[in-house]
Amino acid sequence: MTPAIRAKLKAFGNALTPDMLGGTQAMMAEMNKGLSPETQVQRDIEYGPDPRNRLDLFKQGAPKGVPVFVFVHGGGFVMGDKHTEGSPFYSNIGDFAARHGMLGVTMTYRLAPDHCFPSGPDDLAMAVDWLRENVAEHGGDPARIVISGQSAGATHVAGYLAHRGDHAEGIAGAVLMSGIYDTHTCEPNQFAEAYYGKDRRGWGAASCMPGLLETQVPVQFSVAEFDPDDFQQQAAQLVEQWHAARGRYPEMHYLSGHNHLSPALSIGSDQIETERMLAGFVDRVAG
Repeated sequence: MTPAIRAKLKAFGNALTPDMLGGTQAMMAEMNKGLSPETQVQRDIEYGPDPRNRLDLFKQGAPKGVPVFVFVHGGGFVMGDKHTEGSPFYSNIGDFAARHGMLGVTMTYRLAPDHCFPSGPDDLAMAVDWLRENVAEHGGDPARIVISGQSAGATHVAGYLAHRGDHAEGIAGAVLMSGIYDTHTCEPNQFAEAYYGKDRRGWGAASCMPGLLETQVPVQFSVAEFDPDDFQQQAAQLVEQWHAARGRYPEMHYLSGHNHLSPALSIGSDQIETERMLAGFVDRVAG
């Protein structure tokens, strides 16, 4: 991250305001190079019965038995998409996977408040079922699936590992970028209430922390320098409890110069820190 870009992201502030969200997206979109001309995209494949149960596949050439990299977008549980016409996001992440010799997958999921916990882990389980059954014909290896997510997407991936642990057996790895892991300590807000319910007394069952501390799936965590306080606190709590439970430090990356959105949005630009982090993890766990 260059000093000039860091200064611009810092100036947007830590809070998830419209100015911060829109400003970061606009800035990073200008920096994005677009899809590689060699990347082939197959869009809107149905993995479940809901209109939001769709995924896009990205590949280059004719891959055979390559790792599968899945990305789950954020959006506060109530919004977001895998692809928006006129925007590079989040096809930039599917393209990243294809450029690195993987099969890329971006997916949508059902949204709150119409669909509450555990809809996120359940949709991920359906998507993984589809991939395990079908990905080989597209050149991917069903035994080398890495699932990733950012913000609410990271929380859904964490929920899948924690609450659908038996189903997650055989997943090669998981990447959690700026997620919320403990519903007992997270900041209550309208987005959390939309997904977990308005009565916080019922949130405890949704906490990912106990299951995360027990998962056998290799996990890479990250938190951004300019993440909001809640995400910073969650990352610190995860590190402390992980060490207490396992006696080891987790793979936690501190993304200097980044804010809540920019790690995922920087993929496909000249700022390649996130690409290196993700590609290195996939190589270690599924290479």
